[in-house]
Amino acid sequence: MMRRCWRRIAAPTLVRRLMVAQMLLLTALWTLATGFVINQSGKDLNLLSTERIFDAVLAAADALVDSPRQQQHVLNMMDLAVRENYGAAEDPMLSPSIVVRQRGREIYRSRGTPGELGTRKLNQVETFYAGDKRWRARSKQSASGTTLTMLAPADGVHIFITINSHGYYLLPLLISLPFLLLPTWLSIHLALRPWSQVAREVAARGPHNLRPLNYTAKHRELAGMVDNINTLMRQVDDSAVRERSFIADAAHELRTPLAAMQVNVEALHSQASDERQRQLLRGIINSGGRATRLVGQLLMLMRSDASAAGAAPAPVALAQLLQDRMAALSCLASARRVELELRADTELYLHGQRESLISLVDNLVDNAIKYSPPDGLVQVSLRRETGQAVLAVSDQGPGVAPALRERVLDRFFRDPNQTQSGSGLGLSIAQAAARLHGGSIALFDTVHGAGLLVEVRLPLTAA
Repeated sequence: MMRRCWRRIAAPTLVRRLMVAQMLLLTALWTLATGFVINQSGKDLNLLSTERIFDAVLAAADALVDSPRQQQHVLNMMDLAVRENYGAAEDPMLSPSIVVRQRGREIYRSRGTPGELGTRKLNQVETFYAGDKRWRARSKQSASGTTLTMLAPADGVHIFITINSHGYYLLPLLISLPFLLLPTWLSIHLALRPWSQVAREVAARGPHNLRPLNYTAKHRELAGMVDNINTLMRQVDDSAVRERSFIADAAHELRTPLAAMQVNVEALHSQASDERQRQLLRGIINSGGRATRLVGQLLMLMRSDASAAGAAPAPVALAQLLQDRMAALSCLASARRVELELRADTELYLHGQRESLISLVDNLVDNAIKYSPPDGLVQVSLRRETGQAVLAVSDQGPGVAPALRERVLDRFFRDPNQTQSGSGLGLSIAQAAARLHGGSIALFDTVHGAGLLVEVRLPLTAA
């Protein structure tokens, strides 16, 4: 469960990509805004150029020179007023510093101001380092020359370090981002609803449904994708139709000359007196039989594809269908001295296409007869199992190696070890019919070890 949850979380999604992009954009905008404020604060010299602040501090210090306690109180109140006006009254690291000297003695220093902070020139803005930080400062002297006041606002680099160390940069992001996740997810989810509708319609399509999508895209971004999908479906449908028509026409045209050749060769074989000629004619007859069988299977494959593309499904009694097909194939089994055995549940019904199911049964039973040895037994059974009809066809032939059981379901692939002639289409036609009805086909060993068991599972419907 933990592994599934992690795979679900780690799997890339467009919604998560958009949310991450929006959060990164918000972080970038917040960073730019903070950097702009820091940059402007580093360049802002309004405080150092305001003469009234210097004059007020100097006047208060000179007027209260005889009352040190009241002088300290007034200077502290003025310091707080400057800090509040600067917007950093609660943090001495971000607020400007005031230093007052009178008659060569320091009488006031703002809280948090480094002891070595001082200026060398009067009425000039100086930049220097004190307490491992960079400062800007300016000093002004009173008219009597007894009092010196220095103002030192924090530099931009100092502000950045202080903001970062106190969490003034990360804290707003950490607080605001979680509250933005739900609105962001909701807005993206609503924006992607048209994409989801297109995805659901495409997922509901079957492999033979190549009609244009019913969804009409009103959005410019989605309209191009829907148009391209419809164009691709039309091209694939046209190509498939041309391919089926070509194969069906070619197979149909081949049936007549093959039948005529078979009749003529058989007539020559019956009249030939030389054994060597009879052997050659038997080889031609066998080759003609294989070609005729291949043409028949190609026509069956095309009919199966055509029925999958357009035939309407109807209820089919599976047991009755098996009985009819077994009776039709009994002559072939007798000719090869193979016994057919049927065990079927008579109450099984399938909502499907009868012609496609006939192709499935004929190919499986025909293959079992062909690969069974003389005096062999082909067993066909039909049973119900958890809402499915299970059709099993077993023979006593050479079987198929486990490594090749997936491959033999592909078109035109044959087991290299097989000695019987064939085209490699029988099992692929059966698989196509099973998939058309929502079922599956699998190959196993028989219970006796020798031979092959083909099992088809098809979903059942009510009678």
